[in-house]
Amino acid sequence: MQLRTIISTALVAAPLAVSAAGTLGFAVGNTNPDGTCKKSSDFESDFKAIKDNTDAAIVRTYSSTDQFGNACNTPSEVLPAAKSAGIKVLLGLWPDGGAWEKEKAALDAADPASFGDALYGITVGSEGMYRGTYNAEELVGWIQETKKDYPNTLVGTADSWNCWANGSMDSIISSGLDLILANGFAYWQYQDIKNATKTYFDDMAQALAHVQEVTGSLDKIHFMNGETGWPGTGGTDAGAAKAGDDNMESYWKSAVCGLLDWGVDLFWFEAFDEPNKPSAIGDNGQEASESHWGSFDAERNPKFDMRC
Repeated sequence: MQLRTIISTALVAAPLAVSAAGTLGFAVGNTNPDGTCKKSSDFESDFKAIKDNTDAAIVRTYSSTDQFGNACNTPSEVLPAAKSAGIKVLLGLWPDGGAWEKEKAALDAADPASFGDALYGITVGSEGMYRGTYNAEELVGWIQETKKDYPNTLVGTADSWNCWANGSMDSIISSGLDLILANGFAYWQYQDIKNATKTYFDDMAQALAHVQEVTGSLDKIHFMNGETGWPGTGGTDAGAAKAGDDNMESYWKSAVCGLLDWGVDLFWFEAFDEPNKPSAIGDNGQEASESHWGSFDAERNPKFDMRC
């Protein structure tokens, strides 16, 4: 794909628009391997494993209840654990399928602002525009409601990098949100591990450049990589993209450490294997396992050295 001139500008300017080095974070699920909802003690064990084995300072969640049907109460469980562990949480709301009111109620019940610095911010939705599970007008309304109710908290949304790059998210960019999370997976673009880092950097550059173009600023909205990752051993291949712990480690050392050096905050998808997680359907219509994407196994054992 031919890149516009603004892309090369973004590649040079991006480190200046954020920090000297990016902040590493992890995506964490809100259920245990047996499918039960995580309690504070479970999150405490998650955070201990993350802090003992990585330089991560933040985690992101996806749902206040559970997008897969369980009646979890995630904000009330994860925030006390985060405060105790000295880690920040980017709380996620999953409004798909008419769940907005339920998700928002669980958030409000936790009184998240009372946890001080443990609450980094709130994201409304994750890849719903990409999947077509809600529209821009709905998303803008939910973002603005959240900002109204939590005026001193960073509020944003996550979606696929190409949605941020191709103009379909322009009304979202202009809605007054504070955080933009662009997800990018060279694996889901069926890239050989040898091409994965280049593809990932290209994705992030295109998304960032368009956000900068729309806002007319390098840093008016804080840009983050909301997800990237690679499936480990036991995962599903995607064309030339081959699952395996060796390729996961290779992608981490090259792509993740590289983007952090570039100065972009990012979240690795995901911290821990989820044996009971439903499979995903790729763009090719084929089913792919999402049970082995953790850089830790389901028992919280690290699969490789995660220090850059």
